[in-house]
Amino acid sequence: MLELQVGVAKVGKYATPESGDTLEMIERPHGGFSFVLADGQGSGRGAKTLSNLVTTRAISMLKDGARDGAVARAVHDYLYAYRHGQVSATLNILSVDLTTRSVLVSRNNPCPFYVIDEHGMTTYNEPSTPIGLYPMTKPLITQVELRPYVYVIVFTDGILRAGSRYNEGIELENYLGNFNVREGKTAQQVTDELLKRAMELDRNRPNDDMSVIVMAALPIDQESKIRRMTVCFPVDRA
Repeated sequence: MLELQVGVAKVGKYATPESGDTLEMIERPHGGFSFVLADGQGSGRGAKTLSNLVTTRAISMLKDGARDGAVARAVHDYLYAYRHGQVSATLNILSVDLTTRSVLVSRNNPCPFYVIDEHGMTTYNEPSTPIGLYPMTKPLITQVELRPYVYVIVFTDGILRAGSRYNEGIELENYLGNFNVREGKTAQQVTDELLKRAMELDRNRPNDDMSVIVMAALPIDQESKIRRMTVCFPVDRA
């Protein structure tokens, strides 16, 4: 039996009250679930408003049973018409489809994503355009077989650019290339490690909003129908 885990971690740009990254989750009508991650152009409240707009549209259509590729195109068309091609947002949809037993990644994001399994790491870095700028923008869609010891790693550009202010680079391919899936690290452990590394490169003052999603499929011995979800976020004292 497999246990599907999804770990998420995000932090806003240093000294900026609101993060321009927005993440939403939805259970799919025919089984499985989807995570929608959007990064609005710029930072602060304007970027947050934009990313909220994008994720709200996407989640609404996914809940109605629309396919991921159609959702990404429709959200782009809406943003392009609504803002007349003057603003952009990156959009990733990470879905687990239990009908086809696969993971779907829909990407309108110049940042790559990674898949790690027992055979090593695969980088998906085909050119991809954010939504909202050009009339015929399409998503890139990748299907990954759901099997034991598979990790799918998706992130926003704040992770990729970590350390650039200090002429350092996160070098994700080198970092993830040494990852041993047989260690059975949880999705949240991998997520936290990546965000911690990115923040350290920025001297714990993130130069941009940072978000990471990691999906892991790990074998378990016992059968269980229990689903769990934990949310943790800091709140300033009154």
